[in-house]
Amino acid sequence: MPNKHLTTKQIKGRCYCGDIAYEFEGEGTFMQCHCRECQYISGGHPNAAFIAKRSGFKWLKGTPQTFARTDLETPRTRLFCSRCGTSLATLSPRFPDAIILKVGTFDDPTVFHPEFAQFTVDKQPFHTLPQGAPAYVRTKAEAAQAANKM
Repeated sequence: MPNKHLTTKQIKGRCYCGDIAYEFEGEGTFMQCHCRECQYISGGHPNAAFIAKRSGFKWLKGTPQTFARTDLETPRTRLFCSRCGTSLATLSPRFPDAIILKVGTFDDPTVFHPEFAQFTVDKQPFHTLPQGAPAYVRTKAEAAQAANKM
């Protein structure tokens, strides 16, 4: 049975001021992340994200600025608009072929239906979990590894 959360339609998005625009075509996964890093980036809420293959992604307008912490061994790289500050995407060394897009930057964010939630260990009391979707204390991969050890 196909996963209803994978999309093969075209997704377009942009920053708040419109200086940067992008599009993606292909399959990806919707997720919600409650880790502290995402809370910092989002202003306190979980990160509503879409994990997409870089091969289906392209910038249509502008070039985002980047930020990566220098005190971490394998930091994530944040991509944002230098004019309005909108957080657009993240690049993770754990997923070198992917770009993690911020759902709030989609032209149509109503397509967001998270397949899972992760890092609930860091979930704040005012965060809500997606109904009907699995929630993992850390990551989906770590949960699968722990289950295989049993």
